[in-house]
Amino acid sequence: MTQQGLKIAVIGGGSSYTPELIEGFILNYATFPVREIVLVDIEPGRRKLSIVGQLARRMVAKSGLPITVKLTLDRREALAGADFVSTQMRVGMLEARGWDETIPLKYGMIGQETTGPGGMMKALRTIPVLLDVARDMEELCPDAWLLNFTNPAGMVTEAVNKYSRIRTIGLCNSPIAAYKWLSQLYKVPIERISCEFAGLNHLHYISRIEIDGESKLEELLDNRDGYSARNVPQYEWNGALLRTLNAIPSYYLKYFYLHRELLAEQQAAAARGETRAETVQRLEEELFELYQDVNLAEKPKQLEQRGGAYYSEAAVRLMNSLHNDKGDIQTLNVANNGILDFLPDDACIEVNCRVQRSGPVPLPVQTVPEAAKGLIHAVKTYEQLAIRAAVTGSRDLALTALAHHPLVPSVSAAEKMLNEMLERNKAYLGRFFMDEAAVR
Repeated sequence: MTQQGLKIAVIGGGSSYTPELIEGFILNYATFPVREIVLVDIEPGRRKLSIVGQLARRMVAKSGLPITVKLTLDRREALAGADFVSTQMRVGMLEARGWDETIPLKYGMIGQETTGPGGMMKALRTIPVLLDVARDMEELCPDAWLLNFTNPAGMVTEAVNKYSRIRTIGLCNSPIAAYKWLSQLYKVPIERISCEFAGLNHLHYISRIEIDGESKLEELLDNRDGYSARNVPQYEWNGALLRTLNAIPSYYLKYFYLHRELLAEQQAAAARGETRAETVQRLEEELFELYQDVNLAEKPKQLEQRGGAYYSEAAVRLMNSLHNDKGDIQTLNVANNGILDFLPDDACIEVNCRVQRSGPVPLPVQTVPEAAKGLIHAVKTYEQLAIRAAVTGSRDLALTALAHHPLVPSVSAAEKMLNEMLERNKAYLGRFFMDEAAVR
C-alpha cells in the first residue's frame, strides 16, 4: 500500500459481477481506501471489459471518490504492485460451461459447473491458468493476497496453496447467502446471527445456528425448503435425513442426496434447450445491454439474478478485515491443518475463520455430522486426485479422480465421457495432449 491508497487487480475484470465489486469498494472506502482498480481480461473479453469498465468509471464518478479505474489486457501490468488480487474468471467462457453441463448428461451423470464431472473439467481448465497468475504474482506483487472466487473455489485455492508461494484464500457466496436468508427469516441484522460451517466448498453443513446466543437449528430442521440458490433446482429436503444429520446441508448437496431427481430434471431441461449455461447467457446479454446505458451509474438490481449474488460483499469484507486486522469471523476456504481430523492437513476446507492482518485463522469445529464424514472424505479424495491431474496433464489421474467421485457410477462410462470432454476442451487442455503431439 502506498500513501495514496490501495491497488486492486481484478482478474476477469470483464465479468458481469464487476459492478458488485465496484459498489463494495465505494461503500467501504472510509475504512478500505482504494486508490486504483485495474480490471484485466483477455482478448476475447475485450468488448465486455470495455462495457463493464465504463460503467465502473461512471459509478466511481458518481461517488465522488478519488479512485482510478484502469482497463487492460496486460495481466502483468495489472498485477505490478497490487495489494490485493481478486479472481472471477471463466476459462473457456460460457461455451465451455455448456459442455460441462451437457456432456455428462449423455452418460447418465450430473452436469454441473462445480460438482461432478463438469466441475472437474472446469478445474482442469482453470487450475493451470491460476497457477500462471500466481507465478506472475510471485514476481510482481509477492506480498499481495490472492482472493479466489473462481470455481471450483476450494480446488483452485488448494492448488494455488500447494503449487505456489502466494498467500491465497478462497471465498464463496453460499455462506453469506445463508446469513442473508436467516436475517430475512428472523428479521434481525446479520450481526446478531452466528453459524458454524464445516466441510468443503459447495459441500458444507451448517451444524450450529444461533441468534443472540439462542439456538435456532432444531426449528430450522423443520423448514425443509431451507436456503438455496437460483442455479440449483428446488426439492424439499427429507425431514428424517435432516433430523439425523442435525445440520442443514449446502444446497449443492442436493446433487448427492437427491441425485436421481436432479439428474432427471437436468436431462429434461437440456432436451428443452434450457441448461443453466443458456440461462446465464441470456442474463449476461441483458446485463451487458443495461451496462451500456450511459445514464446508468449504479449496480442494476438484475445482477442479483446471477448465481453469485453477494459476492462483492464477501470479497470486500475479507479485504477490509485483512487490511485492518479486524479479527472478525468469516467463512472461508483455507488449508485444513488439523481442523477436520479425518482429512489431510493440506486439504482445502470451508470453515469459520478469524480474519487477521496475517491471514485467516481457522476456528476449531465443534460438530461435523458423523454421517457426513464419509461423503466429505470421498469428495476430497476426488478433488486431490483431480488437482494432481490438472497440474500434470495425466489422463490416468483424471479417470481415477472420476472413479472416486460419488456421482460417477461407472468407470467405463466415465472413461468414454472423459475422452469426449477432453477432446472438446482440447484448446484449453494442451498438457493432456502432449504425448499425442510428440507422436506427430
